[in-house]
Amino acid sequence: MARKPAMRVEFTLFDVVYEDGSLRSNRRVPSDVLGGLDGDAAARAVIEEQDRIIAEKSGTRYRFPRNG
Repeated sequence: MARKPAMRVEFTLFDVVYEDGSLRSNRRVPSDVLGGLDGDAAARAVIEEQDRIIAEKSGTRYRFPRNG
């Protein structure tokens, strides 16, 4: 019997610079979230949410991505 193909989610990768000057490369954001002229704003919201979850789980403080 043939297997049903798995649903494939496409990602766009972003480099993130934080207020303290540290850099994180290749942060994955689902491509379906991005769209139109506000693509980077939507990506920023997803990355900030990812960072909040990571900070909660690791017990560290949340770092803010740098504007611009």
